[in-house]
Amino acid sequence: MNRLPRRLPRRHRFSGSSFNRMLPNLMTLLGLCIGLSSIRLAMDGKFGSAVLAIAVSGVIDGLDGRLARLLKATSRFGAEFDSLADFLCFGIAPALVIYVWSLQPWGAIGFLPPLIYASAMALRLARFNAALDSAPKAAFAYNFFTGVPAPAGAGLALFPLFLGLEANRLHLYWLSDATAFPLFTGAILIAVALLCVSTLPVWSFKNFKIPASTILPLLLGVVVFAAIIFADPFAAGALLGLAYMIMLPFSLRSYRRLAAEAEARRTGPTLPVEVDLTPPADP
Repeated sequence: MNRLPRRLPRRHRFSGSSFNRMLPNLMTLLGLCIGLSSIRLAMDGKFGSAVLAIAVSGVIDGLDGRLARLLKATSRFGAEFDSLADFLCFGIAPALVIYVWSLQPWGAIGFLPPLIYASAMALRLARFNAALDSAPKAAFAYNFFTGVPAPAGAGLALFPLFLGLEANRLHLYWLSDATAFPLFTGAILIAVALLCVSTLPVWSFKNFKIPASTILPLLLGVVVFAAIIFADPFAAGALLGLAYMIMLPFSLRSYRRLAAEAEARRTGPTLPVEVDLTPPADP
C-alpha cells in the first residue's frame, strides 16, 4: 500500500512593512540627522558647513513627502515624524546657529530672539497639523500656505549668515560686521518668527501653472541659478532669500484676487426682478 507523501511544515513569512514603505521615513531620519549635525558644526565654528547642512536637510524634506505619495506610503506616523524633524531642522537648528554666530556675546538677552523663533516655528507646525483634520478649504486655497513654511523660514532666518559669509569671501569686512551685529540678526529672527505664525497666504508652488511662453526662460534661469549655487553657494542663498521676501506681497495680492473671483462665482450676478404693479382685470 502506497503511503501519501509527508507534508513539509509551512515556512512562516516575515511580517512587517516593506522597504518601499519605510524609505520615506528613512529619508526623514537622514534629514533630521543632517540638521542636528549643523548645530555641532556651528559650535565648532564651521558656519559655512552648518548652513549647507540645513540646506541639504531642506532638500530632503522636499523629497520625502513626494516620495511617500509616489510609493503610496503616506501615513499619519510619517506626517507626525516629518513635523518633528522639521521642528528640529528648521526651528531649533537655525536659531542655535545664529545664536552661536552672532547673538552669544549678548548672553541671556541674545538668547531671546532664538527662543521666540523656535517657539513660533513649533506653533506654526502645530497649526499645520491641526489643519489636516479641519474642514476642506476652497480649491484655490490649496495653492497657498498659511504663513511662511518651515524650510523657507529657516532660509530667511539664515539670511544674515549667508550675507556675512559672502561678505567675508569678498573681503568686505565692514558688511560682515554689520550683518553679524546682534541687533540686526535678532530683528531678522523675530520678523521671520512673526511671518511663520501669521496668516499671510504664501504661494506653495505645488500646482503652480506656468505659461508656455515662459517655460524656456524659466529653464534657462534655473540653469543659471544652479551655476551660481555651485560657484558661490552663499551668494545664491542670499539672493534666494531676497527674492523670497520680494515675492510675499505678490503672493498676498494673488490670494486676494483669487478669493474675490471665487466669491463672485459663488454669489453670481444679481438680476433685477420686475414686479407688475397693475391691478388685475375685473372678471
